Parts: sequence; structure tokens; C-alpha cells
Amino acid sequence: MKTRIIGAVLALVLAIIGTIVLVGYVRGADARAADGAEFVKVFVVDEAIPRGTAGAAVGDFVSEKELPALSVPKDRVTDLADLEGLVATAALLPGEQLLEARFVDPAVLAAQGDVEVPEGMQEVTVALDVQRVVGGAVRPGSTVGIVVTNKMERGEPTEEGAATTLPGTRFVLHKVLVTRVQAGESYSAKTDEKSESSPVQAIMVTLALTTPDVERVVWAREMQEDNVAGIWLTLEPSSASEEGSELVTPDNILP
Repeated sequence: MKTRIIGAVLALVLAIIGTIVLVGYVRGADARAADGAEFVKVFVVDEAIPRGTAGAAVGDFVSEKELPALSVPKDRVTDLADLEGLVATAALLPGEQLLEARFVDPAVLAAQGDVEVPEGMQEVTVALDVQRVVGGAVRPGSTVGIVVTNKMERGEPTEEGAATTLPGTRFVLHKVLVTRVQAGESYSAKTDEKSESSPVQAIMVTLALTTPDVERVVWAREMQEDNVAGIWLTLEPSSASEEGSELVTPDNILP
């Protein structure tokens, strides 16, 4: 009887010792593997990134971490500057690593179904000359500033009864999202029946705007048709400053 008890105790002690040795070996192996592992920099999404987000704005949604190279895809983003001029092809969720394949040229995204319109906004399209659209550099996913020039009533009417007017130029909207861009057809602009026509290339830019802002842009575009107003777009990224804007007239154009 005593022999059996002693045997059982010895077996239990050997089992415990074996477990301790095994655990120690495994931990040692992990440590040895970690010592020889290569860690690389990755960008991990902290806050959901909406589809169509400009690459220049992605830095606000991610943080930098180091992970073992074996667990990181080869096409990871190593420098956020590489995303300049690109947009996200789909919504990116917290915990995802930034991959180059998830960002494309805005024109490519437009072909896939355009940039998503923010909730509560609607789209309106205006056709503008190339020079008014930053030489055609505006792309879906860009954010733009909208500058409007118009003639305002100023002073008392003249002897002929017409009110004196003075042109004025000012930013009316900032950081407006562009959802689509399409080259318009060339058409001929004629000043009279005898004059020769000259080709003018128009670009159709679709903007995501609130209801009141749609009305302002449409008004300015209608007045442009009558040559008493005009619209210009600027490329205005999220980092652009809006300070110093003021109404510019002949009274203050010169210092």
C-alpha cells in the first residue's frame, strides 16, 4: 500500500517538474524568436475612415505602431506622404492596417461610383472654364474654395436713372467636397453673328452642398451667364488657412 502511495506521489512530482520544464522551454523559445524578429512601422486605423477620404487627411485617423514583419502585408503604407493626391477606395475600420491598395487616384474612384455624399447634403453641378477650375487639377475627393465676383449697387442713381455699381470679389464657401468631375464638350462662343467662333473647353464639377449653399452657387452661376458675376474654384485642402478673407473692391485692391 505504502509503495503504491509513494509511486503515485513520485509520478505527480515528475509531472509537475515536466510541466515546469516545458513551460520554461516554450517561453525561452518565444524570447529567442522575439530577439531575432524584425519589427516594422505600420499605420493602424484608430477612427473609421470614410470612403473617398483624401489621403492628405488620413493622418487624423491613424496612429503609428511597430509589429513583427511576419504579420505585416508587403504593401503596407510606410509614409503618409505617399497618400497625397489619393483617396480611400472604401471605408476603413478601426484596427485595420493602412495598405497602399486601399488608396487610388480620385478619377479611378469616380469611375467606381463617385465620392460618397455626406449625410444631409445634396449635389449640384456647375460647368466652368478650365482656368476657373485650377487648370483642370480639381478631382473627385478634392475640397475646394469658391470665390464669387459680382457687381453690387453702390451710391445714388446717375442722372440717367441707373444705379452706380462696383465689382466685388470674395470667398463665399470653403472646403467644399467635389464628388464628380467630367470634361464638358467644346462649344463655340460668339459675340455676334459675324465674329469667328473660338473653342472653349468646359469642365463640369459636381459639389456636395447644403441647401442654402446650393442656392448661392446657382445664383452666382446664373449671373455668370449674364456676364455680371463669376465663379472661381481653388484647391483648398483641410490644412489651408481661411484667415484674412475680405471683400475686395476697386477701393481696396491697392494698398
